[in-house]
Amino acid sequence: MDAIVNSSRVIPAVAVPEGAGVTVYRTIGTPVLRDYDPFLLLDHISSNNPDDYSAGFPAHPHRGFTTFTYIINGHMVHQDSMGNSGDLGPGTAQWMKAASGVIHSEMPKQENGLLRGFQLWINLPAANKMDHPEYQEYSAEAFPVVQTPDYTLKVLIGRFADTQAPIMDNLTEVTYFDVQVKPGKRFQHHLPTGNNSLLYVFEGDGKLNEQIVPLHSLVILDPDDHSFNFAAGKKEARLIVISGKPIHEPIARYGPFVMNTREQIDQAMRDFQTNNFVRDRAWIKRDQ
Repeated sequence: MDAIVNSSRVIPAVAVPEGAGVTVYRTIGTPVLRDYDPFLLLDHISSNNPDDYSAGFPAHPHRGFTTFTYIINGHMVHQDSMGNSGDLGPGTAQWMKAASGVIHSEMPKQENGLLRGFQLWINLPAANKMDHPEYQEYSAEAFPVVQTPDYTLKVLIGRFADTQAPIMDNLTEVTYFDVQVKPGKRFQHHLPTGNNSLLYVFEGDGKLNEQIVPLHSLVILDPDDHSFNFAAGKKEARLIVISGKPIHEPIARYGPFVMNTREQIDQAMRDFQTNNFVRDRAWIKRDQ
């Protein structure tokens, strides 16, 4: 059951089997929270046990949205049906605008050790769902880091103060930060007006506006609050902070297809079944 932090919701992560049997911890995309416009899914993978991740995510299609994959520890190898490939290592991230259609796989490169990271699905407006697919992949060094006496913040998407990430989202104005708050210190942040915003604590714990937020919990921040104040506990706390502009359009969803109508979903399924799914070639943009 989710709890209330002031007027915000706290939602515990739920273990879900995904891919060929990978255990992920899901907060958005469950019966408790099916979506949070423009966000469709948020999965957290974190395990030292290869049985939890070694099966990986064999070839599967996407249409109608963008995925953002952030690897914190370990390695994932990406390949698609168009000949693109890449190795996502520690601190790297991939922005994949699937749009009209991509068939790809994501498989662990490692056979043991810690694999940890996140995948976020971001909806696309109806006018952009059938755009050409696009990739962006960046090394850990490409993402700027803001250091203060209280916290360290990695800017993954969008802008934080005067610091800009290499990835910008002009459609839903997403911002995505990885924040490490020192023991007993605070992170205060002003939220973009009109956006839907959230945070997820994946190391330690803390208090949001003086209310306890446990480990592996997502907090849906009240859109009427224009800022929040997160304080770490006795240990360092680490969290992702995500915000985006809602689209306010109908969602028709079936597995890896997210469109606006059932007819569009049916068309996506026909395209996939008749090998007409991938319409446009995508090339990977990298920083190196």
